[in-house]
Amino acid sequence: MRSASSILVPPCLQSLNFAVPSRENDRVKIFCPIFILLLLATSASARRHKQPPAPPSPSDPAYVSALSTANRFLHAWQAGNMADGMVLLSDGIRHTQTADRLETFFSADTERAFEIGKGTGHRGRYSFPVVLLTPYGDRISRHVSSLAVVSAGKNDWVVDKLP
Repeated sequence: MRSASSILVPPCLQSLNFAVPSRENDRVKIFCPIFILLLLATSASARRHKQPPAPPSPSDPAYVSALSTANRFLHAWQAGNMADGMVLLSDGIRHTQTADRLETFFSADTERAFEIGKGTGHRGRYSFPVVLLTPYGDRISRHVSSLAVVSAGKNDWVVDKLP
C-alpha cells in the first residue's frame, strides 16, 4: 500500500485536504492538465452518439418523376381538387374505389397538409411514406400511411395505392 505522501494529487484537488509533497510539485503541474484533458475527453466521447449510416440514394433517374407524381397527387388532395387527383390515379384504383369514396377522399372542409418521406422501391414502382394532417377541433389529426406510384410508360407515373 502506498503512503499518502507518494500519491500525486492535482492542485485543483488540493482544496480537498490532500497532502502534496513539495518535491513533487513539478510532476503535479504536468499531471493536472493531463488529468483534466483526459476527464474532458472521456466525458465528450461518452456524449457522442454513433449516427446510423445514411440509406443509399435511389440510382434510378425516374425516381424524381415518381416523387413528383406523388407530390402532385398529395397537393391535389390538399387543395381538394378531385379533377387533378383523378388524372393521377391508375386504372386499377379507379375501378376498385367507388366514386363516393374518392369524392370523400378529396373533399376538403378545412385546411390540410401532408408530409412525404423518402421513397423505396425499384424501377417502375416506388412507395413513399406519407402523413396526412388535418385539423380536428383544436388538435391535429395525423394519418400515417404510404402512397405507391407505378410507371405508366414514357416517364408517366400514376398512383396505384391511396394513403
